Amino acid sequence: MQKEMRRYPNLDRLLQTSPVVQLGSDSRVVVFSDLHLGDGGKRDEFRHNATLFGTLLERRYLEQGYGLVLNGDIEELMKFSCTGILSSWKWLYDLFIRFVERGGFWKIYGNHDLGLLEEDDYPLADWLVESLIFRYGGQTMLLFHGHQASSFLNNPCSLFSRSLCYLLRYVAKPAGIRNYPVSYDSRRRFAIERAVYEFSNSAGIISIIGHTHRPLFESLSKVDYLNYRIEELCRAYASSSPERQRDFEEQIRHLKGDLDACYRKGFRKSLRSGRYGNITIPSIFNSGCAIGKRGITAIEIDGGMIRLIYWQRDRSGECATTGVQDGAGGVCGYTRVVLNEDRLDYVFSRIRLLTDGCTASSTGRPRSRGSIPVFNGAT
Repeated sequence: MQKEMRRYPNLDRLLQTSPVVQLGSDSRVVVFSDLHLGDGGKRDEFRHNATLFGTLLERRYLEQGYGLVLNGDIEELMKFSCTGILSSWKWLYDLFIRFVERGGFWKIYGNHDLGLLEEDDYPLADWLVESLIFRYGGQTMLLFHGHQASSFLNNPCSLFSRSLCYLLRYVAKPAGIRNYPVSYDSRRRFAIERAVYEFSNSAGIISIIGHTHRPLFESLSKVDYLNYRIEELCRAYASSSPERQRDFEEQIRHLKGDLDACYRKGFRKSLRSGRYGNITIPSIFNSGCAIGKRGITAIEIDGGMIRLIYWQRDRSGECATTGVQDGAGGVCGYTRVVLNEDRLDYVFSRIRLLTDGCTASSTGRPRSRGSIPVFNGAT
């Protein structure tokens, strides 16, 4: 396992140098990534989900005492100026400041908003970090955007990486050359995820990333999860009561519909398997993105649970009053769907048992840097 640490020195650097925050048993944190904020115009990919995102931030996460992690590529500086972004989305930055005032806000920069390090008047400059560690019950969760796992961007703070950002904004954009990020390249996406997966297993930790725009839960893609869930229900069907069988039939019908949609509607980002070895070790999670055509995905950490969440506009249509609820019911406004969830204690136990005895206590702990701040919830 130690050879994987040597293979990914940039990720090991993050593990050893990231600021550490201790989560309590009642801590609540939500992780979003890849907003790609623009100038509010037609080329701004965030615009169609802006109302949804602002509503769920204010109506659920702020009101219910969640901390907020913005895990990279929040601003799209490869296409737009920081001044134009700040001007267009001032109300959203005001919401971010409210999380700051409540004591639960962390902003991680990615490859598309790396230029923030050069901005003198950026209002959230004091909260910018490259990565972050959450400690829970002596175990480690490393949060970083994900581009650090790419050999092409092995040193994201290098002169080359910063020069690329300006090249794309001031040369490629005016010339009409399109910039295809890693989320459109299945091979690069899979290579980055696999690198994070291998490193996380060697360190005995959970890694929570963004960057690829593909939601992952316990190292499984959406297609993997749907297939495994259908198989699980089919195995339980024969030994169940008639009433349970009818319930299983309904669940399988919905799952098959979701799986068919992944292929029929061209959800290419979800088609490749998230399995990176013979045994699936639950060491990599991905919050997806906030610019999906149908909604927004996020990772929630809540009272010892970790969840992959999908927010979408309610199919019943738009109404004057916005509703926010759990589950997949038909209320007016927006719907929160729990795609998958598990207990963190169970996840860490599986990592320890499936990685040949490698534990976070031996390799996954960052170097001591004095007292560790504790986040028990924004009050």
